[in-house]
Amino acid sequence: MSMAITPRPRRVRTKIAPFMKEGEAGNLNRHWRAVFLATLAETSNVTRAAEKAGVTAARAYYIRRCEPEFERAWFAALCEGYDHLEMEVLRRLRDCDFATGTGGRYDFGAALRILAAHRSSIGHHRAEMRNEDEEAILASIDTTLDRILKREEAAKELFGQPAKSRSAKPRSGRPKSGGPKSGRPAAEGAANG
Repeated sequence: MSMAITPRPRRVRTKIAPFMKEGEAGNLNRHWRAVFLATLAETSNVTRAAEKAGVTAARAYYIRRCEPEFERAWFAALCEGYDHLEMEVLRRLRDCDFATGTGGRYDFGAALRILAAHRSSIGHHRAEMRNEDEEAILASIDTTLDRILKREEAAKELFGQPAKSRSAKPRSGRPKSGGPKSGRPAAEGAANG
């Protein structure tokens, strides 16, 4: 009995306008997508990922719009990148590691703003990938961000820096602590106040 081997379907080539190629090397690496996605997962930075892959950011964005498979891989790489950022922030807070490699201070505020800014899109994508409820994913991200903020405040107090008071405005438009209207349990430490 012989089995027929079906060839893998070839990817449809997306036509690229000449202006999107300006600034690229002459011979494009045919595996640029893999390099781009790996770098995007590592850095969460589209410009840096495009440079490493030898393409322009305009090409990468255009391919993302035209190729649904690449778009899914792009968002999966971003999710991975934000997971890395979350873990880096947590590690630094646990280890009281506030210095950068160049001797400056690690900017926890910027890291938290990036995580919060992309919270919704990442939550939506994770819910779609895992076929889970988006609200549950967003609540999980909220909990993680709250834990990170509490650790940062504790670390600042430990080193004699007054903790900045956080805005009472919730990130997702829902009340910060639980209660009958929010449908969420009360935030840890809310009763200690």
